[in-house]
Amino acid sequence: MPLNRRDFVTRSAATAAGAALVGAVPVAAATPAAAQGADEAARRAPVKESFTVMGTTDLHGHVLNWEYFTDSEYDDKARNDVGLAKISTLVKQVREEKGCHRTLLIDAGDTIQGTQLSYYFARVEPITGKRGPKHPMAAAMNAIGYDAAALGNHEFNYGIPVLRAYEKQLDFPLLGANAQDAKSERPAFPPYVIKELHLGHGRSLRVGILGLTNPGIAIWDKANVAGQLVFPGIMEMAKKYVPRLRAAGADVVVVASHSGMDEVSSYGDQLPWPENASVQLAETVPGVDAVLVGHAHKEIPQRLVVNRTTGKTVVLSEPLCWGERLTCFDFEVEYHRGAWTVSSVSSRVLNSNTVPEDPAIVQLIGAQHRKVVAYVNQVIGTSKTELSIAEARFRDVPIIDLIGRVQADAVRTALASTSYAGLPVLAQAAPFNRTALIPAGQVKLRDAAGLYIYENTLEARLLTGAQIKDYLEYSAKYFAQRAPGDPIDPDTLTNQQNTPDYNYDSVYGVSYDIDLTRPVGSRITGLSYEGSPVDPAAQFVLAVNNYRANGGGNFPHVAAATKVWSDSDEIRNTMIAWVKAKGVIDPAEISGGTWRLVRAGVPLF
Repeated sequence: MPLNRRDFVTRSAATAAGAALVGAVPVAAATPAAAQGADEAARRAPVKESFTVMGTTDLHGHVLNWEYFTDSEYDDKARNDVGLAKISTLVKQVREEKGCHRTLLIDAGDTIQGTQLSYYFARVEPITGKRGPKHPMAAAMNAIGYDAAALGNHEFNYGIPVLRAYEKQLDFPLLGANAQDAKSERPAFPPYVIKELHLGHGRSLRVGILGLTNPGIAIWDKANVAGQLVFPGIMEMAKKYVPRLRAAGADVVVVASHSGMDEVSSYGDQLPWPENASVQLAETVPGVDAVLVGHAHKEIPQRLVVNRTTGKTVVLSEPLCWGERLTCFDFEVEYHRGAWTVSSVSSRVLNSNTVPEDPAIVQLIGAQHRKVVAYVNQVIGTSKTELSIAEARFRDVPIIDLIGRVQADAVRTALASTSYAGLPVLAQAAPFNRTALIPAGQVKLRDAAGLYIYENTLEARLLTGAQIKDYLEYSAKYFAQRAPGDPIDPDTLTNQQNTPDYNYDSVYGVSYDIDLTRPVGSRITGLSYEGSPVDPAAQFVLAVNNYRANGGGNFPHVAAATKVWSDSDEIRNTMIAWVKAKGVIDPAEISGGTWRLVRAGVPLF
């Protein structure tokens, strides 16, 4: 009968203990006094051992090395591979190298959102249904043998019922020390878990794993958590629970933190707690040995931070997202006088493109994968021409106008019988996916899904003309300042002030120029609506996604603006329904205003 991992750990510990006893038998005769002295010295001498804590983060629904938007094997310019099937192979290699009983495997959050695979089993054939299916992420992570995972902010995208159903399907705890019940302020999820490793000497080593999620959930998923859950600061909760872990007997403390290293908070000062606080946690909270970092989608094999109180070095590591990398924290420990102490820690990352997929995971998820492939390949309409997002960062393109048109049409229809029916409707849109493409001819569901990759819903907010201009000025910080005659490189022109593509908005329905010779805050010129200058006092309805409406990206005015309508369905589904209803996408019919990058009035492109 094959051994499961728990049996293997138990039996390996017994075998190791037996081997230690055999190794202690002397091979040559010794006097009783000498033998007694040697035994006493051996008992007093520290015993050195090692173990490894492996970690992933931001898996975002990737089980197989597959891109559902293109219906092909995943590939990128760096030749990365993705998915838990690849991670499983790496994990097996580490366990074989180190010994299964000397390893743990954890995750730092954002597991159940991000691919059409994870979407399908949250919305199309939901795991919350009567006799609902096993979530593919739960099935794969259980099979690989995860020991714990922290909550990520995207765990809340589908609402708390889906998250709770997913939690019940896991064979390991889903940790969130700073996810609290809104009324009682008690933990809504387990704050931590203590795992025991039997290393072959002395008592078992106790490894405490503390899970912390992002305070920004209160903004980003307000509709799903308001009145139910609150999310206090990461450092505040770490200061509370790390001492509890130590008091409970943890010899080692590892934090799974769904919070970037130390990047600026995307929500500004809307919350009293920083978005990216992992470095600050390591600096200010005594008793932490290592931090598995998530949320920022960066690859940081090792970062060393000195704790200000203890002077001890804390090791942080962030593996690249989607299962592209696996972090390994390699610990050296000593057992002496009944106590374990950490003598050294280092971290490294393993690249999943160096190994094949684990066939066991591929087979496990195969039927669900094939079902989703069939779903995303449904034909929903046609397009007169190819629409590409490739230049959307620096040029007005029809594929972004399509997003704006769909949103504006939805809001106009919803407000048709209200007092707001006569107001002009504008729409916000951002280039989420740099590889999105709607082909000429047949348009499939995956083409629309690839254009709008997030589970955002649609809202309508009331803004003035002056506020719309402020909104655009803030968005224009995305671009670098360039004097006339300066060379223009699109790759260095954008993403200024660490602004991601999803936080660069254009506004459908108005026309304007962005003058790059001017400083941030005074770049928008020629702002007009239907050929006339925008009146600063005029009222507009802005169709906007819920992330932005709730304060995501810290855009001015919108979060405090009057909400005149909201929808519970995803914008992606609204787009799919729009294409089905129209039948044909015609770029000539979806344009709504234009914007240009200029220098002193001269267009860049």
